[in-house]
Amino acid sequence: KEDIFYYIYGLFHCEDYRQRYADNLTKELPRIPRVKSIEDFWAFSQAGRELAELHINYESVEMFPAKVDITGSPVGYRVEKMKFGGRGKHKDQTTIIYNSQITVSGIPLEAYDYVVNGKSAIDWVMERQCVKTDKASGIVNDANDWAIETMNNPKYPLELLLRVITVSVKTLEI
Repeated sequence: KEDIFYYIYGLFHCEDYRQRYADNLTKELPRIPRVKSIEDFWAFSQAGRELAELHINYESVEMFPAKVDITGSPVGYRVEKMKFGGRGKHKDQTTIIYNSQITVSGIPLEAYDYVVNGKSAIDWVMERQCVKTDKASGIVNDANDWAIETMNNPKYPLELLLRVITVSVKTLEI
């Protein structure tokens, strides 16, 4: 049963599968095709295991070795809203401005090809790791508070961004 689960997990991450069934995946439950050989089954099952390990333990993978430029002292890790480098239509996805002191560059463009629920995993992090006030309730969602109070690490949003870049790149490799 476990091998079948990982086979399906691996299959769902296969680019050929997602392209072939793209129209159906938006309208109905996914199809689970059988592969032609046992070797293919084990290849998908093994890939699924590796992907599951990577995705479950995303907070402990190595941080992507992007260039992190820090200006000023003391360093402030507080994030308000991350944004891409460049301007307007010429945004530079290889660079993310974390805050006024920290810029992350050298992000491979292919990392944005790992998509979760219609959006790249990196975009999800950029959208969620910020300070945002809900208009209806007035409740402030502050990723910095959570990083300090729960994770005991004010660098958590930055480290999460770098780890998700690693997860994205490795997912595509697998």
